[in-house]
Amino acid sequence: MCSLGRLVAIAGKEFRHIRRDFRLLLLVTLSPPFLLVVLAYLFALDVRIINLVVVDQDRTPVSRQYIQAITADGTLKLRGYRDNYAQAEQDLFAGKAELVIVIPPGFERELYRAGTPAVQAVADGMDSLAAQTALQEVSARTLAFVKQFSGFGQPVAIRSRAWYNPELKSLWSMVPGLMAIVLCLPTLAFTLSVKREEEQGSYEMLLASPMRPAEYQLGKLLAYVCSGLASAMLVVGVAALWFRVPLRGSLWMFLLLAAEYYLASMGIALVIARVVTSQQTAMFLVLLLFFIPGFFIAGLILPVNTRTLAAQLTAYALPVTHFLAVSRCVFLKGAGLGQLRFEAGMMGAMAVAGLGLSLLWPRRRLC
Repeated sequence: MCSLGRLVAIAGKEFRHIRRDFRLLLLVTLSPPFLLVVLAYLFALDVRIINLVVVDQDRTPVSRQYIQAITADGTLKLRGYRDNYAQAEQDLFAGKAELVIVIPPGFERELYRAGTPAVQAVADGMDSLAAQTALQEVSARTLAFVKQFSGFGQPVAIRSRAWYNPELKSLWSMVPGLMAIVLCLPTLAFTLSVKREEEQGSYEMLLASPMRPAEYQLGKLLAYVCSGLASAMLVVGVAALWFRVPLRGSLWMFLLLAAEYYLASMGIALVIARVVTSQQTAMFLVLLLFFIPGFFIAGLILPVNTRTLAAQLTAYALPVTHFLAVSRCVFLKGAGLGQLRFEAGMMGAMAVAGLGLSLLWPRRRLC
């Protein structure tokens, strides 16, 4: 039977170790919020400001009204009018503008005749994603403006809305999703700590003491899970205060499921630590299983692939997939445990399986 006193002693030892080792403290508590800021800005897909110059060959009240309409919200920022293509091209070349709009002669006349006026939009194209976004913005806004003149008799006016993210801010989606990835760093620190004790021989000394393996394992887990929860609170603060992502659900629910996420990922990490023989290999496998798949498999950028059973099983076998869904649902939907019972059940099963297998794994003999 486990001794509570010995378990608390191990946990206290680990807390002191984390506090005194700045590199470990940085990895466990301070790196996740810092990495969240960096990755959020890296993967932010919101349209910021697109500098725009206009070549107005129509020079009519309607052409000026068109430019005012598409630049009203400030996303497309008008940098001025140009007389010809050569001047506009100079702005593109000098980096003063990312987009040129050319309004042809007869623009107003075609609109009042319910014709199809041709507006040319020219992007510099150096950044293909930014150019594609700019052209899509101009196309959508031009279509909305033209419908004021040629849209009479349209039977249906479609008004769309994104329910949980009305302005479709990519940061509102990316920041909660990135939390599941950056919070794997305490698991990495935990794995390295286990392997370091084995390599330095302190683990063998513990095995020779009256301490049971379960007490040692649970004591280390307690220290790293609590340190990870401190990091999780910092991450929540960065999301809510810096990025203004609304936390519509319960903070305590989020922290409870974060603790379960740590137990699931650290349980798997313990199995990895039992199999491999060096810190470098353990670090590589933890990053390979928890960090890298979070971007491409777990549903951060693209939805989880459900077309094939193998891809679906691979995604759902990762704790990061389930905590990513938890984080987004708690922040944006205000979901409770009833709505997240599948994700909570999967992470709980992973935690039990990982911790149980690591306890049953054959131990190294001292001689």
